[in-house]
Amino acid sequence: MSTMNISLPSTLKSFVDEQVSQGAYGTSSEYLRELIRKDKERVQLRSLLMAGAASAPTGVADAAYFDSLRERVRQKNLAG
Repeated sequence: MSTMNISLPSTLKSFVDEQVSQGAYGTSSEYLRELIRKDKERVQLRSLLMAGAASAPTGVADAAYFDSLRERVRQKNLAG
């Protein structure tokens, strides 16, 4: 694993230390890795949403569409 040193203002360092002391994370590194993972997921989701928004419509997203989507999810959950 690579190492990266970062500088934080005291207010941000205190915030990170508080998050760690509350027990959700073992170290400040774990907390920062989680933040970076979440941000990476956010960027990927935004990219997918933008690609979807730029694509041509393929059909109507009406009540029947969402009903069939829910049924597919139920079937997958029952099978899995």
